[in-house]
Amino acid sequence: MQFKLINFLTEELKVPDSYVNLALRQIPETPEQLPMMLWQYGLISLKQLELLWDWQQVA
Repeated sequence: MQFKLINFLTEELKVPDSYVNLALRQIPETPEQLPMMLWQYGLISLKQLELLWDWQQVA
């Protein structure tokens, strides 16, 4: 699941790899918190967070 999530972030939402890697370093034990961590750090917009949550419900 984490691979699909990262792929969605980088391919569909165009989040840079460096942003994803930064957030993952902050939460190595809880990767399911990745979307919130990206948003809290200001690395994705609220709209992107909403799209991500929508995607997670379908995936």
